[in-house]
Amino acid sequence: MLRLPAVGVPAMPGTGRFTGVSRVDSVVQMADSEVVPAARTWIRHDPDPRTRDELTALCARADTEPLALAELRSRMSGPLRFGTAGLRGAVGAGESRMNVAVVTRATAGLAAYLRELVGPGARVVVGCDARHGSAEFADAACGVLAAAGVRVLALPRGLPTPVTAFAVRACDADAGIMITASHNPPADNGYKVYLGGRAVTGDDARGVQIVAPADTAIAAHIDACVPADQVPLAVPDPADALSGAGDDYIEHIASYRTRADSSSVRVVLTAMHGVGGDTARQVLGRARVDDVRVVAEQIDPDPEFPTVPFPNPEEPGALDLSLRLAESTEADVVIALDPDADRCAVAIPVRGGRWRQLSGDELGAVLGEQAAGDDSRAGDTLACSIVSSRLLAGIAEHHGLRFRASLTGFKWIARTPGLRFGYEEAIGYCTDPGAVRDKDGIGTMMRVITLIESLREQGKTIEDLLDDLARRHGLHATAPLSFRVEDTTLIAAAMDRLRTTRPESLAGAAVTEWRDLSAPNPDLPPTEGLLISTDAGDRVIVRPSGTEPKLKCYLEVILPCTGDIVPREQAQARLATITAEMTQHLGLAG
Repeated sequence: MLRLPAVGVPAMPGTGRFTGVSRVDSVVQMADSEVVPAARTWIRHDPDPRTRDELTALCARADTEPLALAELRSRMSGPLRFGTAGLRGAVGAGESRMNVAVVTRATAGLAAYLRELVGPGARVVVGCDARHGSAEFADAACGVLAAAGVRVLALPRGLPTPVTAFAVRACDADAGIMITASHNPPADNGYKVYLGGRAVTGDDARGVQIVAPADTAIAAHIDACVPADQVPLAVPDPADALSGAGDDYIEHIASYRTRADSSSVRVVLTAMHGVGGDTARQVLGRARVDDVRVVAEQIDPDPEFPTVPFPNPEEPGALDLSLRLAESTEADVVIALDPDADRCAVAIPVRGGRWRQLSGDELGAVLGEQAAGDDSRAGDTLACSIVSSRLLAGIAEHHGLRFRASLTGFKWIARTPGLRFGYEEAIGYCTDPGAVRDKDGIGTMMRVITLIESLREQGKTIEDLLDDLARRHGLHATAPLSFRVEDTTLIAAAMDRLRTTRPESLAGAAVTEWRDLSAPNPDLPPTEGLLISTDAGDRVIVRPSGTEPKLKCYLEVILPCTGDIVPREQAQARLATITAEMTQHLGLAG
């Protein structure tokens, strides 16, 4: 886990702070009297006048206003850390927020790492979405890289994350930076890093998000970095800008549909106030998918995300506008992109005249079946995260392909050797590893449309395909159980509670396996999490989220099908029972 240090400053008498890096524990233990001096030191080295003024105003009020002091303590509670291959945090002033100073030093550390690893002339793709601060953070990154002698392959502002991932591979760049917080709340932003070109060994790692030991090596360079206001800046060479990369991506993704005629599939599309709308519509137009109805309220970028509490297509209610439009226009499918368009949710009409949003695992199963049956695709391996459904393993075996389970996150899934298709249950899908070695919501959109077309030629639907897979492999039904908390110590306490008081049964089935995923394992690197299995084939995995203050549980039951009957109601009832029992075992409110 890469920890972004605070600006390097001389030690202040009596504070325990020291030159180079300010560790989280030293900041957390500061007395109230030390918080304001620490903040004023940060202010002196902040190159952005807006965040300097913001923190200065808090300092002025901290002596007399307890709420201002508490806010200032939060702003100075320790440097941001890399989680899922990048930074994420609320935009604002201070070492614990996303701001120009933090991005400047992160980029300086990355540039130093690349200079040491590949020598002069490193090439770095820089992209950003349309969140608060994204353009400014991208400008700062580009300026730092240019001054460090790096060739800056800057993308046009406000493009999807998959375009950045595509460009890293297409340009054989040594690294990529994407400024985005994906589907986090409106206040957040983030900084994602890819490595490629001369910075990695092997095609499986080219254009993939960073993992150890690269993260700790970059951290060491950040530790040695000068304060943010002393980091040199320069203007990138405009000749290196990637003005056409978006068009290349659009043409490639549109090529998934090989038919020359106009598609008969009627699509409802929402971009969830993110940056995917324009690119997705261009892909659809190029692919001759002409009958597209957009959710007008959500199609254009808006960093406030006004129509949804959380801009994540998985959240309850996020697809309400899309589903109403789909019903009124008799659409064939709803495609919902998350704000940076690396994830994709899908809803379909089902028997009885209803609409149903597919779970991440259901979409992963049908796309996995599509990929497994397509011998034109390179690779012989299907992969998913350990918390995703076990159905993909059965699909791979049925088609004579390999299967691999990885840790959660595409920095792990995308590194699978021989990957043909990979997914994680959180609606992330990699359907074309040769072009985008990451999850790609717009690519997923095109695969779904071509799947609907091919099934229609057989007189079938996606619902029929799900039933066919259940009859062949057993019904694999999954459900999420998440606990969002204000106090993150509750997550550790719940994990400890589950470790010390292990359930002996779930839904009446005896627990037969209890695995602490943090222990050494020949198949997976250690990670914080617990796996519970029963003799009925149920499985529960419990783990803290890597990007949000959540404890997440992943529930799965497997039921056999008798004849043509697919016991979906029985599976949902069993999942409900396990949900109630796990909630009680964890001692948290849902």
